[in-house]
Amino acid sequence: MSYMMQPRVIILRDGVDATQGKGQVISNINACEAICEILKTTLGPRGMDKLIHDGDKVTISNDGATIIHLLDIVHPAAKSLVDIAKSQDDEVGDGTTTVTLLAGEMLRSVKIFVEDGVHPQTIIKYFRLAVSEAQKKLKELMVDVGTDSKKKREMLMHCAGTALNSKLISHQKDFFAKIAVDSIMHLDEDLDLKNIGIKRIPGGSITDSFLVEGVAFKKTFAYAGFEQQPKNFDNPKVLILNVELELKSERQNAEIRINDPSQYQSIVDAEWKIIYEKLELISKSGAKIVLSRLPIGDLATQYFADRDIFCAGRVPVADLERMVTATGGKVQTSLQSLTEDILGVCGKFEEKQIGAERFNLFTGCPKGNTVSIILRGGAAQFIAESERSLHDAIMIVKRAKNNKYVVGGGGAIEMELSRHLRAFSKTIKNKGQLIINAYAHALEVIPRQLAHNAGFDSTDIVNELRALHSQPDGTWMGVDVDKDGCFNTYNAFIWEPVIMKQHALGAATEAACMVLSIDETVKNPSLEQTDDRPVDAPHRQRRRKY
Repeated sequence: MSYMMQPRVIILRDGVDATQGKGQVISNINACEAICEILKTTLGPRGMDKLIHDGDKVTISNDGATIIHLLDIVHPAAKSLVDIAKSQDDEVGDGTTTVTLLAGEMLRSVKIFVEDGVHPQTIIKYFRLAVSEAQKKLKELMVDVGTDSKKKREMLMHCAGTALNSKLISHQKDFFAKIAVDSIMHLDEDLDLKNIGIKRIPGGSITDSFLVEGVAFKKTFAYAGFEQQPKNFDNPKVLILNVELELKSERQNAEIRINDPSQYQSIVDAEWKIIYEKLELISKSGAKIVLSRLPIGDLATQYFADRDIFCAGRVPVADLERMVTATGGKVQTSLQSLTEDILGVCGKFEEKQIGAERFNLFTGCPKGNTVSIILRGGAAQFIAESERSLHDAIMIVKRAKNNKYVVGGGGAIEMELSRHLRAFSKTIKNKGQLIINAYAHALEVIPRQLAHNAGFDSTDIVNELRALHSQPDGTWMGVDVDKDGCFNTYNAFIWEPVIMKQHALGAATEAACMVLSIDETVKNPSLEQTDDRPVDAPHRQRRRKY
């Protein structure tokens, strides 16, 4: 009983909330399950959309990364699902809902083991063994579509179409798949997506959208004299500036003392002389189009109009960078050394009316490494969701172009991996067999949810798929969301790049392992309460504010 007489040692200060043990692990799993319950109905071609209202901003989307980002999740363990969705979106561009559902289902499938007292590290060990075996099987199953340019383009079209199947614009997937493929094929080898500009213009039909093989940006703010400038050029030279062309007085708090009021006119004349010298240097350079990131004032606009030169000031930085890439020009911060080699060239320039907006279009650029996509449509939310859908398709095409291997979609690859892992688990003689079986069962969440979202009996569909995959020719059998049954997804050209499945399996497993490895959560009180503690508590460490 002597230990009961020992003084109590306080390590954490008052107000700190610490929870640990089995209950904490289960609590974290339940939080992740709650996130998956929100997202699961968005999966697949028949998935539903979510409307997220945040103040005056309304977002309608079925993109997993967008939804999970806008949910403003506060549970610390559930935030791991936000991280893997963002990772999937950044690395592959599509499959964000898939990776989140896989992680949640993996946790759900082993919750009963945690409740029964199985150590989380044991589960983590066999989860990592399972994902390693699944990745090996995935490499055996992937199909090489070859390097032939025609077949490569067909493969990219099928991959883009599969990515668009579950999107709002799925009925126009052939139309937008072509735009996505043409966009990527137009870029250079580094496939930098910054060279793809997407512009939203409300009005018209969604099929009025089109691709500009060059640069397009909305008409910038213009001064008097702009309408007198020519709006069409063939093979013009382009000068790109980071210079302000406005008549302004000294802005650097300069102080000038004069003895005679007549000297003031000389100061005004000097300001006019400076701006005219700049404009004359531009005119002599031979440039027919002048673009600047900074304003071009009314004096310069009229000056250029009198000399048949087109100008645009306050051009967005992203569009200006695309102009540099497309035309081969160089951004100038000074006008004292305007030589021939710093000017860019484009094949054709025109100002075009698109809907209610006027756009400047630069096409036929010699470098030819930039494109602009003009998106049309009705409601602003519809156009925004179309842009997100098109971004996913473009990302998939980008990854598929660098990776010639594909697998069948529609839940086929998940069912085949699940079948393989069930057979693999029989080689393990201890409790790991049950854990790997649970991992295999978690993979079936994809075909099960695809069938459920299509309004079918998911139990019957999954049972039928299990029977089909047990046969030698049933490798690519997946869910047919149109006819309430199963079909060969590979022959139906429902293709997905193998890199997407590889990343989804790896990220989902790592997220599940991370959540399982957390057995204690310590929540510190807010910083505002740090100074409310009694000063006569030397054993409590004060928290510094940085």
